[in-house]
Amino acid sequence: MHATNSGEPVFAVPHHTLHGRPERIRSILALTDFSLQAGRAMERAARLAVEHGATLRLMAASMEGTAPRPDAASLLAQSARALNALFPHTVRTVSQTANTLADVADEARCADLVVLGQGRESPLIAFVRGSAAERLARLVRCPILVVRQAAPRSYDRILVAVDFSDESKQLVRFACDLDRHADIQLFHAISSRDEAKLRSAEASARQVRAYREECLRYARNRILWLTDSFDARRNRVMSTIGQGDPARQVVVQQEYLRADLLVVGRRRRSPIADFFLGNVAERVLRWATSDVLIVPRDARAATGFAAGQRLKADGLRRAAQAR
Repeated sequence: MHATNSGEPVFAVPHHTLHGRPERIRSILALTDFSLQAGRAMERAARLAVEHGATLRLMAASMEGTAPRPDAASLLAQSARALNALFPHTVRTVSQTANTLADVADEARCADLVVLGQGRESPLIAFVRGSAAERLARLVRCPILVVRQAAPRSYDRILVAVDFSDESKQLVRFACDLDRHADIQLFHAISSRDEAKLRSAEASARQVRAYREECLRYARNRILWLTDSFDARRNRVMSTIGQGDPARQVVVQQEYLRADLLVVGRRRRSPIADFFLGNVAERVLRWATSDVLIVPRDARAATGFAAGQRLKADGLRRAAQAR
């Protein structure tokens, strides 16, 4: 047991191994604005594509609506050649270079994973509208990997924030299948709001303690429910239970573990609801120092129909350009 920076206790649960049917990643879309951060994202995307045997497509995008660089097409081709030289994998490019957030969302319909770098944005704009990754997460139904660190190797430690909803199983499975050799830790933070309500209602110390013990017992049982929902796998899985604000506590745990990837689920709500009610995934994205994988609660794999339509559209576009 150790304590977070808020002084709340964190309880470790014995490790398990998880096995199960892999969540296939067949198609990866990597976004670039040709910055250093985007370069890291493309390298991570290429590494994942090789590990999963997935197709990789590079797409130039200006998520802030600014005009594309005049040399975007040549830079995109150079990036593809550089990645092909580093990794034994074929990298394709999206020919259109004037792409907005809506264009990215459209392209992501035939992707199982979108990868982008943590861009530099105005703090005021990010506060009001959300970062580019946050806004994209509201539009797409596939996981989004936001890359902050260099990608010299596969992930070593992956921290997964779970809330024991039915979707948590999918979240854990996706995290394990992203890197089947990484150490996985599941983390759940018991909210202290209900306990605060008990104290404000002048509940006795004994009642508060009994409530806390019941919450801890429930959390431990749900952690076992999560891990037992899989067959045996190669990932080593640890479980930890903390107390306090979920977003803040999982970021503290990420720093404590030195996890290089933090995985969090995201509910689909309106931007206004996110602004006034807050969103755990978005706060984690702002505070975490590691890479962050956002998995929508309604995530779904890319459809073959959408992929076929996209390939057909690309073929027609290239034919038109060749005329």
